[in-house]
Amino acid sequence: MGFFYGQFIVNTMLLDRTAWDAVLNASGNWALASDPYSIAQDVASAVKLFKGELWYDTTAGVPYWMDILGQWPPLPVVRSAIEAAALTVPEVVTAQCLIVSFNDRTITGQVQVTDSSGTTQTVSF
Repeated sequence: MGFFYGQFIVNTMLLDRTAWDAVLNASGNWALASDPYSIAQDVASAVKLFKGELWYDTTAGVPYWMDILGQWPPLPVVRSAIEAAALTVPEVVTAQCLIVSFNDRTITGQVQVTDSSGTTQTVSF
């Protein structure tokens, strides 16, 4: 559970799967996700992040507004951008994207990721 960011260990807050919002534990504290689920959740967050939205690192995320939505790029370009976002998650060593549906306002699919311990998970978006 957690990854190194510089010299600090960063834990992943558990998010409600429907509302994508923080969850409290039985003691009323923020609940933390544990591996391997925390890796899958971090991949989902990375893939859902629009480039420029993260105020402390505007280079992170997928260039949905700039290069994808409303632009009709070739699917390999979209898959590559999503895989690149998934690979920014510490512990993820491989990522393979499958686009299920793509229209001018919605992209749905899955990313199959393998972490450094060899665990493979499928993350839907």
